[in-house]
Amino acid sequence: MRTRRISTATSLAVLFSSVVLVGGAANPAAADSSKVLPAASVGDVVADGVHKRVFISDPTSGKVLATDYSGNVVGTIPSLPGVTGLELSADSGTLYAGVRGADAIAAIDTSALVESARYATGANTKPAYPALAGGKLWFGYGAAAEGNIGSLDLSGAEPVITLDQEPNRTWYAAPTLASAPGAPGTLAAGIEGQSPTQLAVYDVASGTATRTAQISTDGGNLRDLALSPDGKQVVVASGYPYHHQAYRTSDLTPGTTYPSDAYPNAVDIAPNGTVAAGIDGSYEPDVYIYKQDTTKPIRTYDFPNTGTSSGSDLLVPAGLAWAPDTSRLFAVTENSAGVRSLRVLTDAVKSATTVTVNAPSKSALNKKLTVTGRVKSAGAFPAGSKATVTRTDIESPKGKTLPSATLKSDGSFSFTDTPTAGGQVTYKVSYAGDASHSAASGSDKVAVPRTVTSLTLNHNKALYSYGTDVSFTAHLGKTYKNRTVELWVDPFGPDKPNKLVKTGKVNSKGNLSTTVDMTRDTTVTAIFKGDGRYISKKVTSTAFAKVKVSTSVAKQYKTAKIGKTSYRYFHKKTNPVFTTTMTYYKNRAHKLSLEIYYQGKWYDAGSQYFKLGTSGKSIVTLTGTHDTGYRMRVRASYVNGTSGDTVNSTTHGAWQYFIFTK
Repeated sequence: MRTRRISTATSLAVLFSSVVLVGGAANPAAADSSKVLPAASVGDVVADGVHKRVFISDPTSGKVLATDYSGNVVGTIPSLPGVTGLELSADSGTLYAGVRGADAIAAIDTSALVESARYATGANTKPAYPALAGGKLWFGYGAAAEGNIGSLDLSGAEPVITLDQEPNRTWYAAPTLASAPGAPGTLAAGIEGQSPTQLAVYDVASGTATRTAQISTDGGNLRDLALSPDGKQVVVASGYPYHHQAYRTSDLTPGTTYPSDAYPNAVDIAPNGTVAAGIDGSYEPDVYIYKQDTTKPIRTYDFPNTGTSSGSDLLVPAGLAWAPDTSRLFAVTENSAGVRSLRVLTDAVKSATTVTVNAPSKSALNKKLTVTGRVKSAGAFPAGSKATVTRTDIESPKGKTLPSATLKSDGSFSFTDTPTAGGQVTYKVSYAGDASHSAASGSDKVAVPRTVTSLTLNHNKALYSYGTDVSFTAHLGKTYKNRTVELWVDPFGPDKPNKLVKTGKVNSKGNLSTTVDMTRDTTVTAIFKGDGRYISKKVTSTAFAKVKVSTSVAKQYKTAKIGKTSYRYFHKKTNPVFTTTMTYYKNRAHKLSLEIYYQGKWYDAGSQYFKLGTSGKSIVTLTGTHDTGYRMRVRASYVNGTSGDTVNSTTHGAWQYFIFTK
């Protein structure tokens, strides 16, 4: 069954809305989308415009899936073994399904999404393809060598099933049926998978099926067929030849040939006559859209590859269905892993549109430039069509709307603009679409150089005593609008993060300051983020901080001066005790150095590193044999790197002098 029905009122509404749209631009359509289906197979697809649902039969699982227009499953109708063809009533209230495995036609309530009735067609009839025409529901039925056409009349008090409506035994198996609202007395038929393809047309206006035309085509392996809305032609999708052929229903002589590719397997015709022709093709476009009786597609769709093969996902046989208002085309695909998806294709009745924009690669600030381009699509654009123009730059990050660009007859356009801000300037041109062309946009970028301003920061490489309060001052030169500077302070060491300490406008002299307590080596950064005419800039100043360090001496028996220097005096049997106090840092050690005075010069007498306690103190006792009469001195030092860390600058404590006596 390949038929799509809408009421006459709906058809007129669609045609009328198309006429209205010619006079004005439509809103851009939503992007094409896809949702995975929980289906093991696909027999037929129909769209319900009243409830905005898509129905998909799954013969293998014996169920019908109902999705919304986005492809989300909203209901499942089970217990339908072998369900294949689907047909929607004129008011969209009932969905009829051919249930082969139950020898019945099932009626499904499209609002409640439950089976509402079941009509037995007789043992081993295996009805498959229902179609509404002539006031009855017709259906193709029969197993191999037993194909025929039957009807279901629901107009009376009781349903009436009539079999053997085709007395000439035309069909080897159950034929696929197609009907159309514009020709309520016409029924078209063909057998899926048959080679050569047999086609027939019936007049069913009287309530019985009278064959009016029959042919054996040069095509093979019929996969799908659809009747035009006026019933004047039937379009066939056969595995061969590699196009979709239309036949006149009056005598089944060939009509329009819709070029596609190998291997045609699906077709559906919208209420306005637009033909969607699908193929089983891994490396070619999968769907071709034609206006009725034309041979050049207004657009094509090439599905992506979601499986593991080299080719794209494949359209399933009979896997196309138009939304009655033609706002969407639904396509069911299958990938190499057997995963089936419902693809929602928007703007299918409109020619695909592209927009190219060409702007100079570079341009000076405040200098007029010219942007050209073209809106390209099949067919002419309505006279006076315009495209919106948006300029995005550093001063208008969300975009500034410029005067619209008027399209010439070939879709080309040109406009001028004067960039008032430097940096990257983007011109975006958008066409909103119309009744025949989809929406599209394009853009191009222009590099507009900005001036470099001056930004300085004092105290770079300066060295300070521990804990000194130092005022770092950033000085900003000339700018356009932005006079704001950020000041960041980053103390050395992984435990202290870089921190924004001040953001503000510079004063009348261009200065902004912050005070830093110099307990560590510190990098201060000043940042100017730029404006429309001046480029951003960043400068740093790294200043250095000493540690606090002192050493005290204990156990001496007296203190006296030698010359101008105070010495601690120790008996030679007494061991001096040196206590070092230093700014603490994890795993920090201090260096303790000894020197001896000999013949007027101080000589190195050894050094050693000692770990600080968490209190910042270290106590060292000088042991061993102490020679008398020699002047000595000791001091503690922090050495950047070898003291265990690098957060401060090397700092030496004061020398402490001592001497041993008898």
